[in-house]
Amino acid sequence: MTTSARAFARPSFRSIEERLGMVVLAAMLLFASTHAFAHGFKVGDLEIGHPWSRATPAGAKVAAGYLTVKNNGSQPDRLVSIQSDVSDKAEIHEMAVDAKGVMTMRQITGGVEIPAGGEVAFKPGAYHIMFMGLKAPVKEGEKFSGTLTFEKAGTVTVEFQADKMGGQSQDHSGH
Repeated sequence: MTTSARAFARPSFRSIEERLGMVVLAAMLLFASTHAFAHGFKVGDLEIGHPWSRATPAGAKVAAGYLTVKNNGSQPDRLVSIQSDVSDKAEIHEMAVDAKGVMTMRQITGGVEIPAGGEVAFKPGAYHIMFMGLKAPVKEGEKFSGTLTFEKAGTVTVEFQADKMGGQSQDHSGH
């Protein structure tokens, strides 16, 4: 038997190990990418990351929502409105502290620009979403949907994860 015939007739353990390794690597990458986007959403060039809210006490009429919007595109876009089944209406608000140290909150009526290649964080003490006229309390551990409308990218429905009451969640990678 020639050398090339022997190589063909005998399976190469190295190639089987390499193939198995590639299958394991592909499975790990698939799991990692699925886990990384477990609480992220996408519409057009926009990535919406980790929508969350806080649990509310019984009888509360408002709740706040937080998330990040990253624009991977070359053109700016604008978040213009939000709707949710959890409340009668939802508005974009901004909290700020003026030169005298007075905290103010105001509705943003023209929407919030998401710059090309940039990111805007809706977080406590800054831009946030106000869910007004709650239909029921927001309970810790529950999720509720919200529909975000962007000027160019269109609409996307996301899920807000309710964290503990009064808590300020920083790491939402596990949600």
